[in-house]
Amino acid sequence: MRTAQNTKPVVPDVERRKQPLCSAVRTAMTLYFDQLNGHQPDGLYKLVIEEVERPLLEILMEHCDGNQSKAAQCLGLNRGTLRKKLKHYGLD
Repeated sequence: MRTAQNTKPVVPDVERRKQPLCSAVRTAMTLYFDQLNGHQPDGLYKLVIEEVERPLLEILMEHCDGNQSKAAQCLGLNRGTLRKKLKHYGLD
């Protein structure tokens, strides 16, 4: 990894983009399992996806000024799929 003079190491863009979200998920999941006190989780995949997907859609729709076509393109989804997800979260 390269370093600039008197600065932190230069991290490749792809790595940098993954670290904050990856770290946040890792921390949240560790806390979640710690709080289970030995109980088995149920519906964990759905829980995690919904916890991430809703704020993603909220922020993206703000960023795209409510333009669903633009938001769908940013997500790599078709507009119909985005509309279904927005309706699921009451964001339509």
